[in-house]
Amino acid sequence: MSTEAYDRYLDCIAACNSCEVACLHCAASCLQEPDVKMMARCIALDMDCAQLCQVAVSLMAGASELAPAVCGVCAQACRACAEECGKHDQDHCQQCADACRRCAQACETMAA
Repeated sequence: MSTEAYDRYLDCIAACNSCEVACLHCAASCLQEPDVKMMARCIALDMDCAQLCQVAVSLMAGASELAPAVCGVCAQACRACAEECGKHDQDHCQQCADACRRCAQACETMAA
């Protein structure tokens, strides 16, 4: 893989890594909330998003021809997670929503 090919993935890889960490932190924090049942969708989307971010990073790091398609799906998961987390007032949810929006934008650029 050429350096140029790898370099074009770097911003998206960084956004996905940050998003994965934010989602895992959000899910763990949501599990500590008094009404965990109310946070169930948030936790589920956090986990989906984190897993897709991890897969997207792996494929981009290897310059896989499947990376753009997975980035497209990752962007969808990030948008859904950002929307759900944005509904909650907790700081961890708001921080996760921000990371998800940044990742979605980066992944949409890679998928295009």
